[in-house]
Amino acid sequence: MIGAPVHIINACKQYGAFSAVTDVSLEVAAGEFVSILGPSGSGKTSLLTMIAGFELPSAGQIVIGGRDVTRLAPNHRNIGMVFQRYALFPHMTIAENVAFPLKMRKVARAERDRRVAETLDLVQLATLASRYPHQLSGGQQQRVALARAIVFEPPVLLMDEPLGALDKKLREALQLEIKQLQKRLGATVIYVTHDQEEALTMSDRVAVMAGGQIVQAGSPSALYGRPQTPFVADFIGRMSFAEAIYLGICDGAHVVRLGESVVLQAADVGEPLSPGARLRIAMRPERLVLAEHGKGGRNSIPGTLEASVFAGAFDLHLVRAETDGNPLLQVQMPAETGRGAFAAGMRVDVVADPQNLHVFELAGA
Repeated sequence: MIGAPVHIINACKQYGAFSAVTDVSLEVAAGEFVSILGPSGSGKTSLLTMIAGFELPSAGQIVIGGRDVTRLAPNHRNIGMVFQRYALFPHMTIAENVAFPLKMRKVARAERDRRVAETLDLVQLATLASRYPHQLSGGQQQRVALARAIVFEPPVLLMDEPLGALDKKLREALQLEIKQLQKRLGATVIYVTHDQEEALTMSDRVAVMAGGQIVQAGSPSALYGRPQTPFVADFIGRMSFAEAIYLGICDGAHVVRLGESVVLQAADVGEPLSPGARLRIAMRPERLVLAEHGKGGRNSIPGTLEASVFAGAFDLHLVRAETDGNPLLQVQMPAETGRGAFAAGMRVDVVADPQNLHVFELAGA
């Protein structure tokens, strides 16, 4: 299987007065795994259905493998599709389900049987070829749907929330299987999901959508470590926020003030800022440290520990900050670290490394 590049050029989709997708452009390289990530209503499924050909764009182009397919019917695009609901034929065996795309393409019986056997072996279902969908578990049915989508060796594979109906443990196992399979096949994959962990785990790149637009696209590490907007910062992983005022630069560091007396340094603020600008400070819980009040040193935010939650590998401490708005800060620390040293009701310091503060200017400030 040889993957094909996909170019989405200024795609728009209108439903009456409602704009589901607005001027979206995205390039997906051959053999790349790209996830389109966003909350419900962000436009991600509308974008996928335009790539598949189930919906025509109101404006813009869809180019696959150098060919403009914007107005082509789905069956002329040679795309594999995997849906959340499997869409298997209940009256057909597993082998017959997987063979169906080859039969529609009039592939000779001997070749069809060979490719079905190879594909079922690839998804670890060779021994279940004669069973029917209702005799399989949800995870096995999803493997059948995947096998049916790749058996005719499409250059592009579209996946729409394919693991959404599965339990967490099975979903995580299939995430790794799908990624490994994609690498072996060399297929181009465009994967729609609302699950942030799923997108970060599986993707070469992630395009985050909100309000019908791509607000940021990049590698999982770039989106997690260098979010460009408060929305992306909040949507990708856990994040705590606090309001601040920009004071300027001192000793090469950007200085911000939270409330009347809490002053923090930030290594990078992105866009140039003017003194007095109103800011939103974002902090990853796992990059904060809890200390006894008065012992946090520089870059500390005082507050009161409201609760500590055991979450398996880590403890999540909830601290009510003593700054404007009294935001609730989350501090994630390894399990057993400091356990017993902190109790609800204690005054504490939340220590923030300047390198791990994300600074955003408030719109209209």
